[in-house]
Amino acid sequence: MVGFYIQQLVTSFIASAAFGMIFNAPRKALLQCGFAGMVGWLLYILLQDMAVKPVTATVVAAFCVTMISHFFAKKYKTPIIVFSVSGIIPLVPGGVAYNALRHVAENQFDQAVQLGAQAFMISGAIALGLLLSEVINQVIRKWSVTR
Repeated sequence: MVGFYIQQLVTSFIASAAFGMIFNAPRKALLQCGFAGMVGWLLYILLQDMAVKPVTATVVAAFCVTMISHFFAKKYKTPIIVFSVSGIIPLVPGGVAYNALRHVAENQFDQAVQLGAQAFMISGAIALGLLLSEVINQVIRKWSVTR
């Protein structure tokens, strides 16, 4: 079981850092991009192992990725989008969307609709996690200014 988690950590780190390279993130930020994606994916698979629904796990993981991205953006004086976009990549439901379209091509529309709805809900969960983190950061920033 530990080997599975190590494999998932390494793979998600490489995927996030590699997407950072494709996204033209600064070289000095690639380790942080990989770290953000790795932590988000680890949280997602841990929640899945605890029988948390995929949409809920995605919201929590996306929220965590964005909070880490805010921290890195402040610390390294780099735009938050560099870390958040790269860090979200492991959570994107590409495989689910692919399977939905494969079922459409095979005329299995009942399966296609189920998988398409799941991909849509997971995508919305990513957006919700990003939004919640941004709102909380804005509230914290406004609260610290008024004090």
